[in-house]
Amino acid sequence: MNVVFLGPPGSGKGTQATRLTASLGIAHVSTGEMLRGAVAAGTPMGREVDAILKRGELVSDTVISSLVEERVQADDCRTGFLLDGFPRTVPQAELLDAALTRLGLALAAVVLLEVPEDELLQRLTSRGEGRADDTPEVIRHRLDVYRDVTAPLAALYAERGAILRRVDGVGSMDDVATRVASAVGSPS
Repeated sequence: MNVVFLGPPGSGKGTQATRLTASLGIAHVSTGEMLRGAVAAGTPMGREVDAILKRGELVSDTVISSLVEERVQADDCRTGFLLDGFPRTVPQAELLDAALTRLGLALAAVVLLEVPEDELLQRLTSRGEGRADDTPEVIRHRLDVYRDVTAPLAALYAERGAILRRVDGVGSMDDVATRVASAVGSPS
């Protein structure tokens, strides 16, 4: 089963993706982790990505789509994968469609975690561990970017019928996990 997770920053995508991939036995492909790994490694791409992330901007479509296409061909993705953080734009969704077609793959579901913005702000500003880029200004900018460039993906995938699964992302982690599992037809 190949799944895409969508949702604004702070919606719980990473947490819920980890839970769902464990229950389905598929790979969790987190573009955020891939990018942070490149930053930590200090590669030229990592330094470029670091500057982009600190501004709260998105990495170029060509860079991220190439990384994702390569990643979904890895052995651990043979039984399926969950994309967490990609696509984030309509052009990225088109690149993903083209890559999946080239690879003979298809998406089974696109899960959209829906959380009101006031809840998102509360979650992001109260993260215990915090991320280096979680300043109030960057958080607001990330939410604006999501609203402007990522939220339109819901309409794109809704046009494809049953592929889009809207899930209420408010509540306990267990309650949200149950709703996510139900949305994709997995035991919770």
